[in-house]
Amino acid sequence: MKNIFFVASECMPFVKTGGLADVVGSLPKHLDKRYFDCRVILPLFSFMNQRFKDMLRYKTHFYMDYNWNNYYVGVQEMEYDGIHYYFIDNQDFFGCDKPYAGMPYDIYRYGFFCKAALSAMPNLDFRPDVIHCHDWQTALIPVYLNDSFQANPYYHNIKTVMTIHNLKFQAIWDVKTVKSIVGLPDYYFTPDKLEYKKDANLLKGGIVYSDAITTVSRTYAEEIKMPYYGEGLDGLMRARAHDLRGIVNGIDYNEWNPATDNIIYHNYDPFNFRNEKWKNKTALQWDLGLNVDSNCMLIGIVSRLTDQKGLDLIAYVMDELCQDAVQFVVLGTGEERYENMFRHYAWKYGGKVTAQIYYNEALAHKIYAGCDAFLMPSQFEPCGLSQLISLRFGTLPIVRETGGLKDTVEPFNEYANSGTGFSFSNYNAHEMMATVRYAERIYYDRREQWNQIIERAMARDFSWWSSALQYQELYDWLISQM
Repeated sequence: MKNIFFVASECMPFVKTGGLADVVGSLPKHLDKRYFDCRVILPLFSFMNQRFKDMLRYKTHFYMDYNWNNYYVGVQEMEYDGIHYYFIDNQDFFGCDKPYAGMPYDIYRYGFFCKAALSAMPNLDFRPDVIHCHDWQTALIPVYLNDSFQANPYYHNIKTVMTIHNLKFQAIWDVKTVKSIVGLPDYYFTPDKLEYKKDANLLKGGIVYSDAITTVSRTYAEEIKMPYYGEGLDGLMRARAHDLRGIVNGIDYNEWNPATDNIIYHNYDPFNFRNEKWKNKTALQWDLGLNVDSNCMLIGIVSRLTDQKGLDLIAYVMDELCQDAVQFVVLGTGEERYENMFRHYAWKYGGKVTAQIYYNEALAHKIYAGCDAFLMPSQFEPCGLSQLISLRFGTLPIVRETGGLKDTVEPFNEYANSGTGFSFSNYNAHEMMATVRYAERIYYDRREQWNQIIERAMARDFSWWSSALQYQELYDWLISQM
């Protein structure tokens, strides 16, 4: 049996702010349990749902030196959905109402978590062969393993994987403060290690010291070697190219299944969607105050409302698109200017545009089921889950060819009659608009071809089983290097 330990700041269903939680919640369940024992360690946040807190059992506790103090570290555990979870308990660090508060406090908080998670491992009756670290919040683990923990034979030959979910977030602060907080010697704060433009960069340390690096799509793994996407670390990514691989995230095919989803208005599958899917559209139109018309093309946007998601492109051409025979439904929160932009268009084009400026999981399900197309013109997108869900629901994605969007959406080719969606390559509002209008033309004038695209989209497999196989190969390869 090969032992894999996931270390992360969030995990479904305990705490979630984004796609990281979905990955950490889903991937361990899909590893082959005949060969892999995968466990997960997380912070015990005070805001976690009481239902989960009631399931916790005391495992152990100890005291640990950190940031010039001696801190209590409690370890609670539970079995949930076939996976063993551990939670690091210290209310000084995790007694809060949200997982991230900003720098430098988050460095202080997650530096403690990294050291506590490593310190707890010898007390858990479980020695990992591989520690799988997720994003900057756990990036100090490979660094600490290389440093003070090497004195203990327990930690010898433990391999580390660093997964970058979004390179934009790196945890950068001044060297003096970081050095004081995390307790690493001067040796680590040089340009070939944690130093970054005279500051300290936690994610950089994790990338330098991990045995393997993954990111969440093949294209993003290539993009981050280039200055435009590399966020200042493109040189390091090129230097470690041999150890870097891209593995596309999956989605939970039980949760996101239009045939069995009890949230959507009407169930459908790849065989009966022609007769059933439109019923979701008219019900959604009615609920959200749009003009009820089963023939009108309905385009969905479920997104964080931020620059990264390409919303400035939509802002440039939204007035023009609203002259077309289309409707828009928008769900999400984010930057105030984009929230207000969509509110404005919902007011200006009542009956054609609806803006739901909040997040609601049930409404997201209904939008994926009820729309004809899904617009996702991201500036960059390491993986993206929304396009995978929309493919699963036969709601054809219209995406920009970047990161995971390029890897997962095959553009429609009318001559070969192939493809699972529509895409454009340049970050340009009019190129996006031309692609939306091309999709409109296929929808209205070539309905049978449109339906064939839906058939292909719903037949694609982006479940976690495929991704899990690639991670298993990586773990096997790492363990074979011991």
